[in-house]
This record gives sequence, structure tokens and C-alpha cells, in this order.
Amino acid sequence: MCDEMTKKFVEEEVKTLKESSYKSYDDLPLFLNAATVAKVLGVSPSSGYELMHEPGFPVLRVGSRMVVPKEQFIRWVNERVGGDV
Repeated sequence: MCDEMTKKFVEEEVKTLKESSYKSYDDLPLFLNAATVAKVLGVSPSSGYELMHEPGFPVLRVGSRMVVPKEQFIRWVNERVGGDV
């Protein structure tokens, strides 16, 4: 079911894809917030926030704050695109 939700999420976002302001993973901070996740993926801020609540997405909770470790985010992306990006 999670894969179906992720697939639906990706299909909806491709329709409104925005260009990422990041050109390299080296430019990313060590921890990404929802807005940064959205910018990297080229999706809306609300979609970045929703994605961070998806099961299996590599979120680290620090109190009430949610962040994504850079290396885990890169790994998550690579697993979904089938290789190095």
C-alpha cells in the first residue's frame, strides 16, 4: 500500500514539477527540512511535508521538528531511481 501511495504521490507531482534550485548533492545541508526536500525534488512545499510523513521516508525527529539526514535522503532517492544520481 505504501508503494501505491508513493506512486500516486509521484504521479501527481510530476504534473506540477518545478525545477530544483539545487544542482548537486554537495550543495545540500547536512539535514534537510520539508522546504528543502521540496526544493530538491522540485515539488510544492506541502508535498515535501507530506512526503516526510510517508512510512519508509528517512525522517529523524528532534523534539517536534522533523529533519532528513542528507546521506539517507540521497540513498532514498537512489533506491527509487535505480542507481546513482
